[in-house]
Amino acid sequence: MSRVEQAIAAAHDAGRSAFVGYLPVGFPDLQTSIDAAIALAQNGVDIIELGPPYSDPVMDGAVIQEATTLALAAGFKTADLFTALRAITAATDVPVLVMTYWNPVLQYGVDRYADDLLAAGGAGLITPDITPEVAGDWIAASERTGLDRVFLAAPTSSDERLELVVKSSTGFVYTVSTMGITGERTELDRAARTLVERLRAHGAVRACVGIGISTAEQIAGVSEYADGAIVGTALVRALRDGGIPALAEVTRSLASGTSSARSIPSN
Repeated sequence: MSRVEQAIAAAHDAGRSAFVGYLPVGFPDLQTSIDAAIALAQNGVDIIELGPPYSDPVMDGAVIQEATTLALAAGFKTADLFTALRAITAATDVPVLVMTYWNPVLQYGVDRYADDLLAAGGAGLITPDITPEVAGDWIAASERTGLDRVFLAAPTSSDERLELVVKSSTGFVYTVSTMGITGERTELDRAARTLVERLRAHGAVRACVGIGISTAEQIAGVSEYADGAIVGTALVRALRDGGIPALAEVTRSLASGTSSARSIPSN
């Protein structure tokens, strides 16, 4: 198993679902974003999702867009991502996935990006705007390097698309709870549960649910049927409003929701 798969398995062995926490690298500055990611690991996150800022973040809600815009304005460069990764992975064994839009990878060079990601201690990529059909170069690079490739599945995905996503993904399948941009919602769509069931039917071993999750109660609900929950906006808001102390407190609170009375499907 990959490090990401091992982290999910370890959470399951402890009787809970996995907690995946997202933060943008470079916000509010590079060093603070490094310290913040380490704080996630120290306060209950099983997998860190690190997002390089991007000029056209079509999937990101207002809070994350604001943070990434500030990071870009402060001069963030792709090289800063690898600097951050080296520092984070030197300080914690929690695996770090990079959630990146595809154009920066393409501009950097797919093989070069994969090699530098591996050298910096990264565990793989979450790629929200590229589908397996056109990701041949990345699939080849990930197989060569052993990096995980996490593709997205949406409630509107056809059975044929889900079959391809399950076949092409490693680590886990990023299960979109509802259509739209990231952010916080007072009630998660029932579509998430149905989508996970469909993914299981197509052979998915690990499915983590993201988009709209912002409370421990929502994480507990997701834990009844999925392998993990992904939280972004609530963590970014905590960092923005209260710095690392507030981030640590919110992380601990969210982590309390990972235990579920219902047993998680064994891997």
